[in-house]
Amino acid sequence: MNKRGIKLEICRQNEYSFLLLLQGQIWRRTFGEEHVETKPVISCDRSHKEYDLCSINGATVVNPVTSTFFLMGPTVYGSGSIVEKIKPFPRKWESFPMKRIKEVSITSAPSATKCEVRHNSPAIVFAAGGYTGNVFHDFNDGFIPLFITIRSLYKNQDVILVVSKARDWWINRYKNLLRVLTSHPIVNLDNDTSTHCFPSATLGLISYGFMTLMPNPSQTLLQFRALLDKAFSHHVYSTLNLPPKHDSRPRLVFLSRPRGIGREILNQGEVIQITKEIGFDVVLFQPTGMTSLQQIFVLLNSSHAMIGIHGAALMHSLFLRPGSVFMQVMPLGTNWVGKMCYGEPARAMGIDYIEYKINVEESSLVEKYDKDDIVIKDPGSFQRGNWSSDVMSIYLKEQNVKLDLVRFREYLNEIYRKAKVFMDKMG
Repeated sequence: MNKRGIKLEICRQNEYSFLLLLQGQIWRRTFGEEHVETKPVISCDRSHKEYDLCSINGATVVNPVTSTFFLMGPTVYGSGSIVEKIKPFPRKWESFPMKRIKEVSITSAPSATKCEVRHNSPAIVFAAGGYTGNVFHDFNDGFIPLFITIRSLYKNQDVILVVSKARDWWINRYKNLLRVLTSHPIVNLDNDTSTHCFPSATLGLISYGFMTLMPNPSQTLLQFRALLDKAFSHHVYSTLNLPPKHDSRPRLVFLSRPRGIGREILNQGEVIQITKEIGFDVVLFQPTGMTSLQQIFVLLNSSHAMIGIHGAALMHSLFLRPGSVFMQVMPLGTNWVGKMCYGEPARAMGIDYIEYKINVEESSLVEKYDKDDIVIKDPGSFQRGNWSSDVMSIYLKEQNVKLDLVRFREYLNEIYRKAKVFMDKMG
């Protein structure tokens, strides 16, 4: 096989390497003593539903004041000027969050701006905006795509993060996770006024949908879970005032939702009492935006089971150890989104996942809608793939749940048996 054939075969085997070639980033392979490189170039791939991805292959200068990235030196475009614009956020199919994302410009035009801060590592440019503040979206739209992008495009994973919408609270809340993603300080695209120089830059994040690291088979949620362990496992302190662990009683974390925002378990006190009677040490936990991720990690990483009703807080199931037990309570109309957001990822991490799909009688919606109403009788047909704000409001905000204690006890018994086996094996 000649060199051209070898390169094509490499591209077929690794779509990310092929992406690098198409985008004009430096492509270097050794064939004997020869090396292959592309010329400096700006390119954008806008073919994906979830994201756009632009790359600057060559010396890059960013002016944060104007949110403009300049490719310095001669380009394949000759003397003409190229201008591209991108909103570097992996949710381009949804207009509402994209309205909150700053657009940045990329150009090959010469810039008289001098380099004030020089970096030796490439830049990854993205926005911490959209639905930021919702822990599910912080991970699904932010850290998981960032993990994919770094692992896919940069072999040595040595990158500098250039971030817009990087609020102080966001940086502080996720500082330990950011530290394991990059060893360099973040460049804040909103607050910085100095020009920065990089050897190259990638603008945008790769995403394959809800909580998905595929299609690259070498990337799994277990690898992302290992990243979380690296970020938080050394922080062994906790101010949660946890009850002492009993050697014979598995610990179960029961995630509670605040009142008045929907999907509240109305008979939660009775459910907790039954859970204790079955044999669990129960920690009733209601995480907030002020609760540190280190505390949450310490709690869940030391527990054997978790129960929660569908909601953003279930994202913390990423902190459970593989082999532990996780049950998601599914209100009416949330089966598909519950599986996609939490069920499938839990199984991918090796967690023993269980679903409790409520019956119609357990939903407060029966007080507002007739049992024969399509909202109650056939939520799937009512939604018909339309997860609009009005539909979401019905199933996520208007609905509370009163669990059937007899039926729920049967599930708790199953969870207890599995959690006990896990505790005896793993401690």
